[in-house]
Amino acid sequence: MDRIFTVDEARALLPRVIEDAREVIAARADLAEITFDRQARGRSELGGLPELKALEARIEEILSGWTGQGIEVKGIAPVLVDFPAVLEGVSVRLCWIEGERELAWYHRTELGFAGRRPL
Repeated sequence: MDRIFTVDEARALLPRVIEDAREVIAARADLAEITFDRQARGRSELGGLPELKALEARIEEILSGWTGQGIEVKGIAPVLVDFPAVLEGVSVRLCWIEGERELAWYHRTELGFAGRRPL
């Protein structure tokens, strides 16, 4: 989906993205812990293969939901998403990374995260 967001549209979606990101972060931590414990001790208090598969499926469901809305997923550790936009005639990405409370950054499309600037 080649959606172009306005700043207001992206900001309106952000509360749900943050809520979903919290779930991704928790699932990511559980995946790491289960995997480590199973390798180190042969078992994990958090579960086994069925729980791993369920966590992976849930993360994929959330990420697919974002991409289905036109949001670009750049990473999950940390969670990093971009909203394609145009500012002053220039192709940009409105950029949000886990831990931020609001959508306050952008970068030119071709520069990526290193080119972030405040909105």
